[in-house]
Amino acid sequence: MRLRNIPGADDVINNHPIAIQNEKEHKGQWSQVFGNENPIHIEIGMGKGRFIIEQAKQNPDKNFIGIEMYSSVLLRAVQKLMAMEEEGEVLPNLKLILFDAKKITDIFDTEEVDLIFLNFSDPWPKDRHAKRRLPSKEFLNRYDQILKKDGTIEFKTDNR
Repeated sequence: MRLRNIPGADDVINNHPIAIQNEKEHKGQWSQVFGNENPIHIEIGMGKGRFIIEQAKQNPDKNFIGIEMYSSVLLRAVQKLMAMEEEGEVLPNLKLILFDAKKITDIFDTEEVDLIFLNFSDPWPKDRHAKRRLPSKEFLNRYDQILKKDGTIEFKTDNR
């Protein structure tokens, strides 16, 4: 999929309350952001948000954070949420972050996350791109730092 820059995407994202700004300031304090002690589930590379929005709807007793590094993609999730809000549906247990997951340990503290979703991530098939793969050894080491001792990674792919 070719990503196209969408003019004004950053403004829409930055001005919507579901999109977290200054995410590094919340490290170790995500329960305060949500106002409860519910488990924190994150989706890295959330795309247009279909999965995480459904998870937040079905599990109001859990907090969800979607992470996407491309504003043109995250914008689609914000637009979906804006349409839901117009219909009166609000998800207080969902936050979105425009962020590169390479630095995930900058925004989550040790053992702060209960579950990580990696759904159909870009496979980066060339050997020289191996370090970019979300299930690579380097990324798994980062996830291990932020996951609770009994935490889980759910990984789905359609790529061999």
